[in-house]
Amino acid sequence: MDEEIEVAEFRTLTEIVKKAKQNLSKGDWDYLTGAADTEASLRRNRAALESWVFRPRVLNNVHDVQTSTELLGVPLRIPVIMPPIGSVQAFDPSGGSGVAEATSEFGILQILSSACAPNFEEVASAVQGPRVYQLYLTGDETWMDDIIERSLGSGYIGFCLTADTQVYSRRERDILKGYVPMSGRLATAKTPAFNYQTTMSWDTVAHIKEKFDIPLIIKGVMDARDAVKCVEAGVDVVYVSNHGGRQLDHTKACIDALPDVVEAVGGRVPVVVDGGFLRGADVVKALCLGASAVGMGRFEGFAMAAGGSAALMQALKILEHEIQITMALLGVRTLDELTSDLVERAEMMAPAHVTSAFPFLAEGY
Repeated sequence: MDEEIEVAEFRTLTEIVKKAKQNLSKGDWDYLTGAADTEASLRRNRAALESWVFRPRVLNNVHDVQTSTELLGVPLRIPVIMPPIGSVQAFDPSGGSGVAEATSEFGILQILSSACAPNFEEVASAVQGPRVYQLYLTGDETWMDDIIERSLGSGYIGFCLTADTQVYSRRERDILKGYVPMSGRLATAKTPAFNYQTTMSWDTVAHIKEKFDIPLIIKGVMDARDAVKCVEAGVDVVYVSNHGGRQLDHTKACIDALPDVVEAVGGRVPVVVDGGFLRGADVVKALCLGASAVGMGRFEGFAMAAGGSAALMQALKILEHEIQITMALLGVRTLDELTSDLVERAEMMAPAHVTSAFPFLAEGY
């Protein structure tokens, strides 16, 4: 196991979330922590994660726990990626570049959103390291082809389509206060360009696969039938996600959708999952249920709001330590040993909410 994490301003993820709330305006905090309509999907994501419990094994040698893996040929220090966040510059002025600096230095993969700043070419020129570009369609097929070619020319190693955002959801928390983030401005009905997103289909996937030699991720898969279609279409990574509860309300929790998708994919391509994952134990639960890696969007946002790239780097170190400790106490040394017989469902102890992963916040810590 690694040596103790570096002593810095932040010793726990709780401190990072607390600092993020102190730094952000009410509008930006609610945008980061809010979701669509009644926010039921958001709560269900956390409730499901907290209702999966461990079945630890004992008297196994857990010296030197190993957390490294790879995705799309990119080595990952831990089985975590930083997913695309629109308007990440609202949390820290460095925006996507700050996330790129931290992920490159730490050693994990970033998926850069087309709805954040700086743009993808500026990030690529400023920060070296492998990353994937996620695109919202705001132009026709010729426009999309040009963007893909430019991303390839800028060194991006993969391309991501977000399939659950063909229309922009009603985010009532933001509406009530008149808060409109950059991603929302991009997608409003007054922006005809976003109407191209509504036309995205399996034909779009086929076009990309036929024309470009670039790994393709489809993000937003919540049904095993769509997972099968992804594999049949040549998609390289199936990404289970309900957009953090920010698109369709009242969906199944992502971790509950994961096992069926994993079974349908049958090991033919990697499966990534996000949706409420905030702690090392959350990551380990997803790996037990068959995920290859876990996206942690709000985690990324909290850390960037707490102190930009440096805080994200520290948050990743703390997360790594949490993963290592969880694996050791579970009785495993390697990611391959994380199997479904090490988890089961149990009764919830308390209502879940967006920050229930950090119970000490309510106690004033």
